[in-house]
Amino acid sequence: MTRSQKQTTGLVHKTPFFYGWVIVFIGAWGIFLSGPGQTYSVSIFIDVYVDEFGWSRSMISTIYSSATLASGILLIFMGRLIDRVGQRWMAVVAGTMLAVACFFNSFVSLPFMLLIGFFLIRLFGQGLMELIPNTMIPQWFVKKRGRAFAFMELGGFISSAALPIINIWLINQFGWTGAWQVWAIVLLVSFVPLAWLLIRNRPETYGLVPDGFSTSKWTSATKTKSQLHSDSITDNEPVWTLQQALKTKMFWGVLFCIAVPAMANTGMTFHIVSILGEAGITRGPSAFILSMMAVVAFPISFLAGFLLERVPLYKLFAFSFFIETIAVVILIVADSFMMAVLFGLARGIAEGIAILCMAIIIPQYFGRENIGSLKGAGMTSIVIASSLGPLPFGIAFDTFGGYTQILLVMVLFFSVAAVIAWLNRG
Repeated sequence: MTRSQKQTTGLVHKTPFFYGWVIVFIGAWGIFLSGPGQTYSVSIFIDVYVDEFGWSRSMISTIYSSATLASGILLIFMGRLIDRVGQRWMAVVAGTMLAVACFFNSFVSLPFMLLIGFFLIRLFGQGLMELIPNTMIPQWFVKKRGRAFAFMELGGFISSAALPIINIWLINQFGWTGAWQVWAIVLLVSFVPLAWLLIRNRPETYGLVPDGFSTSKWTSATKTKSQLHSDSITDNEPVWTLQQALKTKMFWGVLFCIAVPAMANTGMTFHIVSILGEAGITRGPSAFILSMMAVVAFPISFLAGFLLERVPLYKLFAFSFFIETIAVVILIVADSFMMAVLFGLARGIAEGIAILCMAIIIPQYFGRENIGSLKGAGMTSIVIASSLGPLPFGIAFDTFGGYTQILLVMVLFFSVAAVIAWLNRG
């Protein structure tokens, strides 16, 4: 064992509590700092680009969708890299490259530059910075996976609540270019060093098992990989490869159910300022609605995290789509700020449940042995679906002068997803 290996092993064992909770912390911080690549953050810059450069919403939507689609295709390969080199190295790469992407976006002046900038923040922000934490938690937790994901997703909820408001403040204080540069510095200073210092790939490497300390001593770290695997994996945990999963209707049902909210909610969030503007609601209150969704989703996610240890996942997942359907119907008829608040409340409830279900469903149905590849495929479907969201909304606005028609289509998608989630039982 090398000196560096002994040092990292010592850190894990010197922690006075199960080291998996350190993994949850760094995962939550990574999810928070994926924000610059998330639609709830980018949406605040859209009107700035329209005013600054005179670009149409349809053009910006097309660029955003194209960049997201391209980044999504690459994520399945990123998942395989995670399986090969581990989360630690990949987290350092992801944080560094997202910082580079933020710096690049601060110099955007042409549509082609915007395409590159959007591609980079979507690949390393929405994509890899989310994928890595979502592959770390299943490695360190099995029985307590629901509550671990609930605590990790706290980073996402705080991010989606805070970043729209923070971005408005940063743009007012430093301009849109300065806002991007601030996020780049934050990533380089506060995430990259922590990722290198704190992230550990698997508990078995350090003589531990998921959910808590192993009864075996530190010398169990010398066991073979197969021995460690048999010690740590519960007898009834499934073990699937990506190739095996792709041959099943169950996996494709899972991909559809996690793709629908990505498509619909990305489209709504991307154009939320314009959608709510039809009800006379300005940018500031629209940002408040976005933040309120996260505030509502936060306690709901904790409840869902513990419920998922007792209630079948498929029931909660289907219920989340039912609430999503109600939320979109409210948005269609919204004509006041109070109706917009009611929409945000329903969306927050649905998001709080769905985000935990989407995080857990792949490791629960297909196991954690090939979690990088499996989650990579799931994240690819999410990112590709999210790439398809903004463009139809932009086209609908330019064609019909409003969003009612496209929102009705989203109601149909959520309804179908509710049925599939109920029938698709692992």
